[in-house]
Amino acid sequence: MKLLNSMATIAGFTLLSRVAGMVRDMLTAAFLGAGPIADAFFVALKLPNLFRRVAAEGAFSVSFVPLYTKTLTNDGEEAAGKFSGEVFSVMALILSVFSVVVMLAMPWVIHLIAPGFEEGTERYSWAVTLTQITFPYLMLMSFVALFGGMLNAHSKFAPFAAAPIIFNLTLIAFMVIGGHIFPTVGHAMATGVAMSGLFQLAMMVFFTRRHKIVFHFQRPKLSEKTKRLFILMGPGALAAGVYQFNLFVDMILASILPEGSISFLYYADRLNQLPLSLAGIAVGTALLPMLSKALASKEKEEGNDLFNRSLEFCFFVAMPAAVALLIVPIPMLATLFEYGKFTAQETLMTSYVLMGYGIGLPAYIASKVFMTAFWAHEDTKTPVKITIMTALFNVGACLCLIGPLGIAGISMATGLAGWIQVYLLNKKLKERNALEFDERLKTVFPKMAVCACIMAIILSALNYGLQNYFHGDFVTKTIALVALLGSGAITYALAIQVSGVLKISDIKNYLRRRKA
Repeated sequence: MKLLNSMATIAGFTLLSRVAGMVRDMLTAAFLGAGPIADAFFVALKLPNLFRRVAAEGAFSVSFVPLYTKTLTNDGEEAAGKFSGEVFSVMALILSVFSVVVMLAMPWVIHLIAPGFEEGTERYSWAVTLTQITFPYLMLMSFVALFGGMLNAHSKFAPFAAAPIIFNLTLIAFMVIGGHIFPTVGHAMATGVAMSGLFQLAMMVFFTRRHKIVFHFQRPKLSEKTKRLFILMGPGALAAGVYQFNLFVDMILASILPEGSISFLYYADRLNQLPLSLAGIAVGTALLPMLSKALASKEKEEGNDLFNRSLEFCFFVAMPAAVALLIVPIPMLATLFEYGKFTAQETLMTSYVLMGYGIGLPAYIASKVFMTAFWAHEDTKTPVKITIMTALFNVGACLCLIGPLGIAGISMATGLAGWIQVYLLNKKLKERNALEFDERLKTVFPKMAVCACIMAIILSALNYGLQNYFHGDFVTKTIALVALLGSGAITYALAIQVSGVLKISDIKNYLRRRKA
């Protein structure tokens, strides 16, 4: 029940963040469309976000939380506070130097990450300027990840889960208000990215002090535990960032395709991120400290149950979400983005990309659980080997599919790479005899798949009948989309109930226990 409560808290704040994010993306589509400024801004957003998700929220979080939790459990609050202070000071030194170097070298960096942006063009010059503005966000969010990891280890999940809401609200404010102050809306949004990092850090520090979590500033030094952290982070940077690296490869290849391709990838990924964040991040964030604690206490049975119930939750959410992305991408995209400079043709192109991501959605959500199982064992080497193989497969598949399928081939390759990753991770877990599937998971998984297929049939039929409504105004499209997705959700819920995967009595029992 503690895992479910924690996941519910994280998923709730993540949902609020994604709603704010959707509002932000709707405004972005209306203000920027899929033109050169949009492409430049999305590159400027992608680079610091890549380092943030791989290093700060990826390798750092999955390495820091188990070590911090173990220090907290075995040595107490004071030792944990000293350890976190040492990590903060070393990170501040390294990231300050790194940020300055990258910002000075940005013209060459843009050539590397967006080779299709020709020097002297608007896209290139804007990309250089906007990325220099956004890059300090990396250092600020690394500190946010540190304080967020401390809060999570103390089972205070809400502040870190709520932080992205600040990001989205800040960008909305700068987009709406700053557009009248800055040279372009892109410049206003880039400044908003950097400022949002400062606001999120202030919030994390506030809640750390409010919950009286011990934190001692230290001079930069590499203690044994700090060395252990950075040793784990090395391979962890690749292991935690396979999805981000795949998306980055997507962007590099998209930059050589016709103008607007990077924007199509961005808008499709934003919709794909909603279920990925709700399930994957909620489970991964809540599971890591709990699984680390169970393994530290040598409670293997509890750890195995946490692993299986997390996978069950992931597939419960991922399967209907993947069906929606594959069956009704155009209604969702038209309702959310088809306004202002974002046209019906851009909706169609983005829908092809979204379907490719939909293929791999369940795999990428499940991989969060598999990765967490290795990290909780302080094993980052096995995932990194699998990451390298998966990344190579993704690049090869992209190169094979981009010719016949264009921009859609890029996202399809990313989706297929997700399933390769899950297969290899599961195979290695079996070989280690660390964690294994229990009978309940083996029983409910095929039932969930059948329920998702029933939902797909209903969605297809309703989509055919409602398709004319998605050419109307915002209110008409919204009502039609709610009716479409609502009918699909009800169908899935009824099928789940009838098949016995989840009964109403189970939900009632859970709510009673939560109130108690």
